[in-house]
Amino acid sequence: MAKGKLVTALVLAASRRGAEDTVAKIQGVSHKCLVTLDGVVMLERVVREVLAAKSVGKIYVSIESEELLRSVPALEAMLDRSEIHYVQSADNLYLSVEKGIATIDDPWPVIITTGDNALHTSEMIDHFCGELKTGGADAAVGMTPADVILATYPDGKRAFHNLKDGGWSSCNLYALTSNKAVIAAKVFEGGGQFGKKPQRIMKAFGLMFMMLYKFKLATIDQLAGMLSRRWKLKVQVIRMPFADAPIDVDNPGDFALTERILQSRHAAAAE
Repeated sequence: MAKGKLVTALVLAASRRGAEDTVAKIQGVSHKCLVTLDGVVMLERVVREVLAAKSVGKIYVSIESEELLRSVPALEAMLDRSEIHYVQSADNLYLSVEKGIATIDDPWPVIITTGDNALHTSEMIDHFCGELKTGGADAAVGMTPADVILATYPDGKRAFHNLKDGGWSSCNLYALTSNKAVIAAKVFEGGGQFGKKPQRIMKAFGLMFMMLYKFKLATIDQLAGMLSRRWKLKVQVIRMPFADAPIDVDNPGDFALTERILQSRHAAAAE
């Protein structure tokens, strides 16, 4: 990846459960990413932070229809100013990534995030992109060590990936730097949330990987090396030193925690 090149951002915002999603139900909206948190629509907040990142050039939002984006006045204005662009989502995460990349002219490198990461900041995104530029990887994933999270949230109930070198939590930040790396996104064809649904690990990564993962017999970099050999790609784990980076809004408990954190940030900025 050329050091001076801006990345393309693809924000995945389609809904798996629609209005029946437990977060969407809180405010009676069609998509959980359209709930309002601390006075701002969640997807708008995510997009604003991506837009503010110095490392990002083009921004595409993958969702079922452009009308959904235009239902949020700030996002409609961004569309009209060509600050963001709409791309139609597909049936699952992998197909949405594949379709997005096929739709975008010269997408590389592309970073992928989701519309429910309301605590991501431009600083986090720039850190991820900076590490990507120096790492020379074909595919990358952002992960935060458990000790970073627990230092800030000692009572937090997070589901960590517990490995030989400690616990880790995914930040829903991914990168692909060339067309050959799209194979890495295929692991999401059956859905994400590997920590919550371990049976998906074997299907996506194979039996040996699952055994090493389950019995904590490998470090996170050793697992990345295993995937590099499996896919014939260089897979990089990017350490994210931010306690808030892995927190997304998956349920009403996450919603309440995220709103508290946003309100705390808001109050600190006002001081």
